[in-house]
Amino acid sequence: MTSRERVLAAINHQQTHQIPVDMGSNPSSGISAMGYTKLKKALGIESGHTRIFDVVQQLAQVEDEVIDALGLDIIDIGRVFNTADDDWYDITMLDGSTAQYPKWFQPLERGDSSNEVEVDGIVIARRPADGAFYDQTHFPYEADYPSDYSNLPEAMNMVLWQNMAHSPWDHAADDNFWVELRERTLKLRESTDKALMITCGCNLFEWGTFLRKLDNFLMDLLTEPEEVEGLLDALMEIHLQGLEKVCNTVGDIVDILRFGDDLGTTGGLFMPPDTYRELFKPRHAMLNDFVHKNSQMKTFLHSCGSIYRVMPDLIEAGYDIINPVQTNCFEMEPEKLKEEFGKDITFWGGGCDTAAILNKATPEEVRKHVLERCELFSKDGGFIFNTIHNILPEVPAENIVACFDAVKEFNGK
Repeated sequence: MTSRERVLAAINHQQTHQIPVDMGSNPSSGISAMGYTKLKKALGIESGHTRIFDVVQQLAQVEDEVIDALGLDIIDIGRVFNTADDDWYDITMLDGSTAQYPKWFQPLERGDSSNEVEVDGIVIARRPADGAFYDQTHFPYEADYPSDYSNLPEAMNMVLWQNMAHSPWDHAADDNFWVELRERTLKLRESTDKALMITCGCNLFEWGTFLRKLDNFLMDLLTEPEEVEGLLDALMEIHLQGLEKVCNTVGDIVDILRFGDDLGTTGGLFMPPDTYRELFKPRHAMLNDFVHKNSQMKTFLHSCGSIYRVMPDLIEAGYDIINPVQTNCFEMEPEKLKEEFGKDITFWGGGCDTAAILNKATPEEVRKHVLERCELFSKDGGFIFNTIHNILPEVPAENIVACFDAVKEFNGK
């Protein structure tokens, strides 16, 4: 069974002899650049480069040698762009290691050693001198909602998540982008048996927080639902136009399309379940329905936090996959999730706790933890091994190796 066949079988809830494994297929299942450099050293890999494909979160693009060493089964099609050495330039990371930024990303260095990104004289993102990530600093609709949404694309481009987008979207304005995307993805599919993923976002709740700011938008859900619906409808128009292009271009050759919308905190949902059902569920269903009707792709939702109380709604909305399965949150006990929802949705994550185990435990404790999670989640399919969200800079390399060695051990039984 090839990697692609194994991934699709798991998503279809078929029991496979080996659990499919992911690290780095999308910006919510990856590894920080500093962590990646340490991992390569631990694996004895001296070739290649630490290339930061996601500049906001400072995530490394996982190279073929590491993919093979860890036994990974899924890759992001964004890797078909920025393939030449002169598409990148060297930088020095906080720990003194060398990494590379894509050439298009040229942050401004400030006197206090912080970095900022300016657009039209407005600072939209900032990385503090001792910070490992970029933070959003500009919220286009913070003062109020606009009278109409004719300027929504421009407003969205003033948000770091869009302006500093990772591949392939950092090339979306190029001439012949869609033709190039298809041609390059076809070549990638022909050259690998890995499952292919494309990240499309199409966030709704999160775009509200990006544009209005989190505190404002949370209040708006309850006090100004008509304004919220107006924004969501405008976003849906843009999202569906983008999905149409994606489905027409690569919908027959990519296996998984990743959506994103963080709905939970560690302590519960951002909103009452009824608010989700009224404002977001119907629109999420429209997004899923469009992809399923116009492509072969399975739909993947990245949603952090405690989302147990809307899991039945996410299933009804049509999501095939949920990530990162944040089992250290309220009501997100892995046994309960598997028992109640394991037949209806695929868990992509939950394989190793990155907040308390991977970063703090011994390698042997990591091994035992991962083996327990594999045993629990793998029964009857519906499981792709992945850590709970991205692997951060401070995680010991020996623990990362122990994590993926444990999956190999389980798969070797």
